[in-house]
Amino acid sequence: MTDMKRRTVIGAAAGVLALAGLGGQAAAQEEHSFSMATSWGGGPLMEIGAMAFAEAVAELSNGRIEIEVFPAGTLGPGLKVSETVKNGVADMGHTWIGYDWGADPTAVLFGGFAGSFDTEKMLHWLYRDGGVELQAEWREETFDLVSMPLFIRTAEAFLHSRKPVHSLEDLKGLKLRTAGAWLEISKSMGAAPVTMPGGDVYPALERGAIDATEWGTLYENISPGFHRITKYVIIPGVHQPTAPFELVINPNAWASLSEPDRQLIKTAAFLVTMNSWLTIGQEDAKALAFFREQGNEVIELDPEVQYAAREAGLAWAQTIAAENPWFKRVLDSQTAFGELWADAVRYRNVKARPQ
Repeated sequence: MTDMKRRTVIGAAAGVLALAGLGGQAAAQEEHSFSMATSWGGGPLMEIGAMAFAEAVAELSNGRIEIEVFPAGTLGPGLKVSETVKNGVADMGHTWIGYDWGADPTAVLFGGFAGSFDTEKMLHWLYRDGGVELQAEWREETFDLVSMPLFIRTAEAFLHSRKPVHSLEDLKGLKLRTAGAWLEISKSMGAAPVTMPGGDVYPALERGAIDATEWGTLYENISPGFHRITKYVIIPGVHQPTAPFELVINPNAWASLSEPDRQLIKTAAFLVTMNSWLTIGQEDAKALAFFREQGNEVIELDPEVQYAAREAGLAWAQTIAAENPWFKRVLDSQTAFGELWADAVRYRNVKARPQ
């Protein structure tokens, strides 16, 4: 994480805490040392996500609260961070909540899927329409964990692929790495999906065990080096229009914190989340030029694929909602939010003459 980005997070957080009257209370509170498991070995998720959060908490608490961040595989499997935290092997974790979709598919509604709205709307739903509270209640009731958002993406790249993908026909039989609900949805569209931790993706792609991978946004996909072993960059990320990530905390660790320190944790998580959105959005705008300079060919998916992916995602969600009360409750909340924002494009967007 660059000094500029770190100062942006910490400076903003310090200002918010001062306005909230929390800054002066920090020195009188107890000291804490926590461990954090993550689903990442490095890259933006580690640098402007987990590490940025740990640095912000340390700065805002005047060093009283220290969080040691561990890369994926150190304390437990990268795809099972919530389990590692629940079992007390780590006090905290930074992960994508959608990895737990197998235990309860409600996870993907908080983590984003093919039927989700975009990141701006997701942020509004989370922080102004009850989404954060629903996530916390669901995690506590279903997994006995404390949960809140930490880090959020813009739309992902659809694929870095060894084969060109334009159409629905091109998806048929394509061996792709993915996670969450897209495992089922892409399979229904003819693909051959598999899942694996982030650290295993590059070697699998390099040796041809998979044809393609989705991972993060255009900017986030520079550091893994997928451009070195694939020719094609496929956009947009119809499988993942948004992707909020999660801070998960063991309830015993949470119980050890005073109320002001709990608020400090929440404030730091919120500001790191907002900073990640702003940073990734800016860097994504630069990333296409990078891939073209590396000799990659950028392909925009045919409209039929984009429509079909969203329709398949929404159909999948309705099927799950019919049998899962928690899923239905969260989906109903998001649907109502979508209806509230239905006219937003009319009063928020100014039409420009086509160039």
